[in-house]
Amino acid sequence: MKFIKIFLGLCLLLALPKANVVGQNTAPIKIKATIVGTNKQPISGAVVKSSDEVGKATVTDASGTFTLEVPKNEMLSIVAPGFKTKYITSTGPIGEIVMTPEEVNEQVRVAFRDVDKKDLLGGVASVNVQEMLPKNYFTYTLADMEALIPGFNGNSNWGMGSYLFMIDGVPRETGNVAPTEIDQIVFLKGANAVALYGSRAAKGVINVITKRGTAGQSKFDLRVNSGVNVPKAFPRYLGSAEYMTLYNEARRNDGLTNLYSELDIYNHASGVNKYRYPNIDFYSPEYLKNAYGSYDATAEISGGNERVRYYTNLGYATSGSLLNFGEAKNNNNSDRINFRGNIDIKLNEFISVNADATAIFFTGRGVNANFWNSATTVRPNRFSPLIPIDMIEKEDAASQVFVQNSNNIIDGKYLLGGTQLDQTNPIATIYSGGNNQYANRQFQFNTGIKADLRNVLKGLSFKSAFAVDYATEYSLAYNYSYATYAPTWNKYSGTDLISNLTVYNQDARSGTQNVSGNRYRQTIAFSGQFNYDRTFNANHHLSAILLANGFQQSESAIYHRTSNANLGFLASYNFKHKYYLDLSAAYIHSAKLPPNNRQALSPSVSLGWRVSQEDFLRNSSVVDDLKLTASASILHTDLDIQNYFLYQGVYTGAGSWYGWKDGTGIQATESRRGDNPSMKFPKREEIALGFEGTFFKKLLTLNGSFFINKLSGNIIQASVLFPSYFTTGWPVSSFIPFVNYNDDKRVGVDFGASVNKKYGEVQWTMGLNGTYYEAKASKRAELYENSYQNRQGKPLDAMWGLQSLGMFQTQDEIVNSPTQTFGQVKPGDIKYKDQNGDGIIDTRDEVYLGKGGWFGSPLTLGINLTAQWKKLTFFALCTGRFGGNAMRNSAYFWVDGEDKYSEVVRGRWTEETKSTANYPRLTTLNSDNNFRSSDFWMYKTNRFDLTKVQISYDLTDVLKMKTFVRELGVYANGFNLLTVSDNRQIMELNVGSAPQTRLFNLGIKAQF
Repeated sequence: MKFIKIFLGLCLLLALPKANVVGQNTAPIKIKATIVGTNKQPISGAVVKSSDEVGKATVTDASGTFTLEVPKNEMLSIVAPGFKTKYITSTGPIGEIVMTPEEVNEQVRVAFRDVDKKDLLGGVASVNVQEMLPKNYFTYTLADMEALIPGFNGNSNWGMGSYLFMIDGVPRETGNVAPTEIDQIVFLKGANAVALYGSRAAKGVINVITKRGTAGQSKFDLRVNSGVNVPKAFPRYLGSAEYMTLYNEARRNDGLTNLYSELDIYNHASGVNKYRYPNIDFYSPEYLKNAYGSYDATAEISGGNERVRYYTNLGYATSGSLLNFGEAKNNNNSDRINFRGNIDIKLNEFISVNADATAIFFTGRGVNANFWNSATTVRPNRFSPLIPIDMIEKEDAASQVFVQNSNNIIDGKYLLGGTQLDQTNPIATIYSGGNNQYANRQFQFNTGIKADLRNVLKGLSFKSAFAVDYATEYSLAYNYSYATYAPTWNKYSGTDLISNLTVYNQDARSGTQNVSGNRYRQTIAFSGQFNYDRTFNANHHLSAILLANGFQQSESAIYHRTSNANLGFLASYNFKHKYYLDLSAAYIHSAKLPPNNRQALSPSVSLGWRVSQEDFLRNSSVVDDLKLTASASILHTDLDIQNYFLYQGVYTGAGSWYGWKDGTGIQATESRRGDNPSMKFPKREEIALGFEGTFFKKLLTLNGSFFINKLSGNIIQASVLFPSYFTTGWPVSSFIPFVNYNDDKRVGVDFGASVNKKYGEVQWTMGLNGTYYEAKASKRAELYENSYQNRQGKPLDAMWGLQSLGMFQTQDEIVNSPTQTFGQVKPGDIKYKDQNGDGIIDTRDEVYLGKGGWFGSPLTLGINLTAQWKKLTFFALCTGRFGGNAMRNSAYFWVDGEDKYSEVVRGRWTEETKSTANYPRLTTLNSDNNFRSSDFWMYKTNRFDLTKVQISYDLTDVLKMKTFVRELGVYANGFNLLTVSDNRQIMELNVGSAPQTRLFNLGIKAQF
């Protein structure tokens, strides 16, 4: 710590400006002038500053006018965003000062530096959220980014899997930032782009850059949204009568007698008395609303001057629920309050600091029952949720006492229903079982310092950042007990009456609030770097970085902290923005590896060539700008090392028991795994090629990347790599260590295209983005009897299972087929292919069935369209996902035993429907043969979605007092509007959770 203090002190001293003592003998003069652009429009917020030691400064008002008193012949600098800095001499009266617009080069925040977008060397894509938000309002940080960014498929960058998500360079969660707070989202896909971040970033980085204040532009922005969420689809379950009928059929299939009589089934079907013959429908209006609301409001305040700039964001969002009864009616919603403050302070000409703070308060309110999960399991005829009091016989004194003493009379008319097997049930719990509250609190703070060290070496600077984040969560709950009642019905008088009630449990409310689920997480991040950035002879651009970087996360109940530490070096050169060379490397450290192998060097080299500046393309009428890039990288990583100390052998003293004389015994010391002191980092080896350019006078913009990478040396514990005597059957011992062995290979492309053209009075912009990749297991430690089961050479997201041959139609067909080993088989059960011809159907007959798309669909496409006519803007987003598969393996599709029946069982096999059946026979036993992974249950997940449509109108011109309200706009948008797919009904169905919804939203935004 002492060394760090001395080091920083020296940096500050070196950065101090040299003293200039200038005599001020001339009399001051007052300068009053108006600053305008080349279009003669006044420029407000321009900073006018004198160059004397005191440094007097002022800011132009709304009319572009300023007044400043300075010595005669004093040099004045004028700085305005979007304009070149101008210098004038105070020699006398000045009426008007014309500012020249500067060439806009969008800066992209890559690893530890900002780079002009035109100078990026592949593997990087970015979204300017500030520009996009006026036409595309969204609520989730990464919503629909695959339609805007090539290489990102919604799940990962280039199909690599889990990426490192950061906010302002600090590892955080996607929910820690709202879209209105974001300036830019940068997707670092290539290994060359993430090398400086070290081991934890080896599968890509997504870095969100938040907004900051702008000098001279004081603004107050307000945005309010009101939305309605409408369910897309509900699961469809059979009613009581149909369920009872088919359950009887299932029993007959099992050789059992009917459980339900025809009269019982008739009574449930007739609806004559829903309390005696219940037919519970969890998705009926009795329990659910047609829609629920969501609202949010955001206020942004930003501005400042040359010395201090500030940005503040205060937001509130709330969302309701579909549940519309009991405690859920008023206790099933969520609230989110967020505050962000970013401050930049320029201490002097050489030193500036920033301090950023964020607080997020999320509260979710709910009930003590999982309604959506219960909706998939509670059979419709099981019990009556409510017992009507007016149907209890007046002469039944005992039951009347229950009514009088009950604390849970629902709507003044009902007792809670139940049975001996349903003494507590989800509906009764939601009515009277209490409520809970989940609280999540996030506090984030980061600060940094920048020092210009040009007094030491021209172009040299120092930058340091430090961050501390705290996250806590806990749950509060009131858990009430309640009584349920099982009625005994009679019809002595020709009317259904309750002659007796059997009570289970009792009503009790202690008033004690229970606390549970306490958890915390702390993140500490630090980086320090020396930067060198200089241009020689206007043609040679050189920059370099030398840095130390690291972060550490600690969580409750987790012994070892998650850490990342590395040193980094970057040297970047370009000649006339035509020829580029980047060299970068990270020297990483990980405690997951043996002490002698905890460090490794991760190098990367990138090349770029702006072909459009060569003589053969310089005057092309087709090519405006064209740049080619190439990179090669080797990144070492510990991301896929599942735990710490895997390199150590493990012994246990709690082994097998051995008996000795006199009946005593002792536990043996046994080995669980062997040592591997040579364990080393897995590594990502990658070659990537890219291009980007504009054509036909910026009518068409194209970009694309091709990548091939191998993740080699993944750590596994595989018995096939060692002699059989390394393991013993009894006592259970193993000397097999974890070793570097498995390799994964990915090959893919991403591409983007946009067309920008004005037809008549309408400005059209259309973009197409896509990603395609293949990820294969290129090396595996395996020893299968049949080569078709080898995982090597197959996709990493391979789905494995049996191949079906339809359903058995007769007992003779079963007898003459290979022996089925997955339980008893009868006509109507699924028939499988004997892959190895051994006459037995078992796991050795499982084969590769298709890709699962676990890292995102193999092919992802996105389309965005903008049409602007005067003050009206139309915007639409579409996404397509192709090449993946999934299994219909939830309880909605795999129905046996006492499961609830969904509508899919209507297609069941029976003797009468054997030629058209698309579902196996019903059974009240376990159906292990039918309900296992096979192509019978597989379906393609190909889909094309209209994910967003927004119509915006700018009302600014209709304002009469623009000095108060600078901008005003309204918009209406719809989310998740349409899905086109052969399997749309399956993919829009949520089983066991709240349904997918369409959101229809109306918003207004204003700037003051």
